[in-house]
Amino acid sequence: MRQDEFKGFFEIYFDPVRSYIYYNCGDADLATDIAQEVFVTVWEKKFDLQDKRIKGLLYKMAKEMFISRYRRMMVERRYIESIRFDYEELPADTDIEYSEMKERYEAALARLPANQREVFLMSRNEQLKYSEIAERLEISVKAVEKRMTGALAYLRKVLDINDK
Repeated sequence: MRQDEFKGFFEIYFDPVRSYIYYNCGDADLATDIAQEVFVTVWEKKFDLQDKRIKGLLYKMAKEMFISRYRRMMVERRYIESIRFDYEELPADTDIEYSEMKERYEAALARLPANQREVFLMSRNEQLKYSEIAERLEISVKAVEKRMTGALAYLRKVLDINDK
């Protein structure tokens, strides 16, 4: 596949594919990201751009990538919504400290990058091993380790937790 051939192909089909995704999700940034991902895949796998079925393949890939991304977003949302704190009756001043810490934790968790938050919550809420997280997210164990390290470092810093 030649670069100029791919460029022409990209210019013809990028906007229609992005629009197709946008109509499904209503998020322009997400639609652009997925459309770009589709065309990167086409480039990397060196698809035959002269094939009459290529247009249908583009839309099928876009739909499948959107569904995959949507499922990941739903998993992430369920994790965030499932955060519950169970505690026994504590003295009044401890209760206030706990509430403040809980608010700071939830705010810090919300500010974590999505990929770090997802790994952190899978590890902490479901007690999954790094290998299980890697398998579920279809990434390497090293990537899981890196995301977890980043998440823990950020939470320690924001929550002012010192290792002793």
